[in-house]
Amino acid sequence: MTNPTILTVDDDPTVSRAVARDIRRRYGDRYRVVRAVSGQEALEALSEIKLRGDQLAVMLADYRMPRMNGIEFLERAMDLFPLARRVLLTAYADTDAAIDAINVVDLDHYLLKPWNPPEQNLYPVIDTLLEAWLATPDPASAMTRVVGHRWSRPSYAARDFLARNLVPYQWLPVDEPEGERLLAAAGLDTEARLPLVVLADGSSLVAPTESELAAHVGLSTTPASDFYDLVVIGAGPAGLGAAVYGASEGLNTVLVEREATGGQAGQSSRIENYLGFPDGVSGSQLTDRARRQALKFGAEILSAREVVSLEAAGSARVLHLGSGETIGAHTVVLATGVSYRRLPAPGLEEFTGAGVYYGSAVTEAQGCEGAEVYVVGGANSAGQAAVYFSRYASRVHMLVRSGDLTRSMSSYLIDQIAAIDNIVVHPYTEVADAKGDHHLQQLTLRDVRSGTTDTVDASWLFVFIGAAPRTKWLDGVLARDPGGFVVTGPDLVAGGKRIAGWSLPRDPYHLESSVPGVFAAGDVRAASVKRVASAVGEGAMAVSLAHRYLEAQ
Repeated sequence: MTNPTILTVDDDPTVSRAVARDIRRRYGDRYRVVRAVSGQEALEALSEIKLRGDQLAVMLADYRMPRMNGIEFLERAMDLFPLARRVLLTAYADTDAAIDAINVVDLDHYLLKPWNPPEQNLYPVIDTLLEAWLATPDPASAMTRVVGHRWSRPSYAARDFLARNLVPYQWLPVDEPEGERLLAAAGLDTEARLPLVVLADGSSLVAPTESELAAHVGLSTTPASDFYDLVVIGAGPAGLGAAVYGASEGLNTVLVEREATGGQAGQSSRIENYLGFPDGVSGSQLTDRARRQALKFGAEILSAREVVSLEAAGSARVLHLGSGETIGAHTVVLATGVSYRRLPAPGLEEFTGAGVYYGSAVTEAQGCEGAEVYVVGGANSAGQAAVYFSRYASRVHMLVRSGDLTRSMSSYLIDQIAAIDNIVVHPYTEVADAKGDHHLQQLTLRDVRSGTTDTVDASWLFVFIGAAPRTKWLDGVLARDPGGFVVTGPDLVAGGKRIAGWSLPRDPYHLESSVPGVFAAGDVRAASVKRVASAVGEGAMAVSLAHRYLEAQ
């Protein structure tokens, strides 16, 4: 097989030659550089690359091209090479169009012309994109296959677990020929307990638990040691931040996650207000980079492992896992985040995973092609999901109990939603009921002011409401507020008196809980700012305070 390809397309011959020359000078020894002068010519080149079975790493397309502009070309090229990284070449006057393209073609970067000197303005961009492309296995070459029923909660759970943990897989419904063939080869039929997961070595798992699935697809599930300097519980932005800073500063660090790295932020299709990413970044991209960064510094990451209790044993903090194992540590960072609250409407629980989803469930996006999608919630996570699903659905309906989106959504996102024709916002609306045969088929919507109802056909409902902290397992161990959030720092001191049971002569540090040496960071902490940037910052701050705690011991 030949070297992977980098494709450039620009209708201006001077610019086209310049960008190809600069890229060939830096990457020509490892990549084949192909130059085209129109979108149509570039598509023909891509078809030839596809026919030869070669790989495409990066596409750079000029925005202003006749007959087919750069956005239109990239949108069509995605069908041929969905994993190739996408760059739009643009003049300063067209940056608004480039920003809009982020949501249309999941743009990785837009590059202003001229990019001289390339060492400063071009090569760092291409280096980052090539690194990301090389780290993303091609699902077509991945041998993990999941066979199951389309509207099956266990089948959805397996797919969602693999996707959120960035494990490449192929989904095969039981009613497709390849799915039928794999079932027969495993001695199963459509009445068997599914899903069937066929692994790279040809072995198979039938209806595996998440722990079994994690262990067989290469995720680490067993701690390498029984004692650490720092245990981080939860692998959302706060937990990943704590793991990166803890490991990079020399602490023997383990990160324990019960579901998937990234937390709620990892499910976001596009985070656009995170510092340092002017083009926006998807939750999975941010999660992947943070996870690789933590591993690079030596942090250990345990997947599909749930911490069920915490106890103080002298100077040690002992964590009990659901598997029966225990891990000891000098310090602990609680970064378990929050879960979306369940909608209490009749029928919804029955269809969870079969038309009703909590979070964005990006694995379902292509299945929504041409359908009506309903999104419940009025905060940023709901808005990001609505924008993402609008690329697939015929129409996205946002259901919000308040009068508009201004109460809890960032203005940039409100403006985006207003500009997308197939997103409709329904104020003062809630879900009253759900019905269907084995999967969601109808929703009853209610006007919260008048009480009047309307029944609509619906097979897709995505819920983003409220925030319930995952702290039930800490009952009786440390102080929490009435909502279950962990109380920390100054809030543990009232009227000059420390909380009952505090054992040290000093006041608790800022992020420290009522158990010395146990810190809380991110959404799980009482009165925290519910933003990705603040969660990462708190994770880093918790490590700094952990160092201070250790120095005083």
